[in-house]
Amino acid sequence: MSEPIKNRYEFVLLFDVENGNPNGDPDMGNMPRIDPQTGHGIVTDVCLKRKIRNYTGMVREGQGGFGIYVTEGAVLNTQHRLPYEANPKIPVAGPKDKVDPAITKWMADHFYDIRTFGAVMTTGVNCGQIRGPVQLAFARSIDPIFQNEITVTRCAVTKEGETKDREMGKKQVVPYALYRADGYVSANLARKSTGFSEDDLDLLWEALVNMFEHDHSAARGKMSARKLLVFKHDSELGCYQAHLLFDRVKVTRRSHDARAPGLPARSFEDYEVTIDRVMPGGVELIERL
Repeated sequence: MSEPIKNRYEFVLLFDVENGNPNGDPDMGNMPRIDPQTGHGIVTDVCLKRKIRNYTGMVREGQGGFGIYVTEGAVLNTQHRLPYEANPKIPVAGPKDKVDPAITKWMADHFYDIRTFGAVMTTGVNCGQIRGPVQLAFARSIDPIFQNEITVTRCAVTKEGETKDREMGKKQVVPYALYRADGYVSANLARKSTGFSEDDLDLLWEALVNMFEHDHSAARGKMSARKLLVFKHDSELGCYQAHLLFDRVKVTRRSHDARAPGLPARSFEDYEVTIDRVMPGGVELIERL
């Protein structure tokens, strides 16, 4: 493995959805998630991490050190046995046992998502827990969203003997919304905890830009990454508060509407992204998209 990263980062990701459901809420009949007090759309950090995992697992499939710990259908205790099989002299730890640090390190060295996001690996077969250097906040839409439930028909039936010749169903979509997600990369945790490296970091930026390109489905509609802005500090601990850097990126509705004033946004061109490019000392702005 290469050396851990030596610089702190923050980043802003803008992405949009058109006639799709970016993150369904199982408590609300899979309707697009919203903040019930404001009506703004929400995409959870768990949802975004899933897309990053899927992308990195696809592009680095079979490469050593880039396995994915949390995969769809995976049995976690099966994953937990792997480091003990690789280190047979270390006794298997149970949920309440002290874990040999070599076991936790083996997991971080072999699984990209553990090295990136961390993991709690204390179920059944115990591999310890580790705090990851990369964290994402919930993505939030710039404007309140409209949750639309559309009735669809299928020209086939489910069971034998049905007398009707078609069945009805529902699709839950957002006609259009632009979302913003803010994220953090800690060089201090990379050094102390997981060994997250420059190669890992490059893969993260690549995943954030391209993860929607390989995630298209009938449910999610048209989703696209629109901008990825990265703030790079010149040190491990950084030299400026993250929220003040995030405040330098403003996203607003354009004052002129070519279609008609007052209509809801229906494209990325309906928004204006304003960036204060005069960075404080020790911070560099990098536009990855």
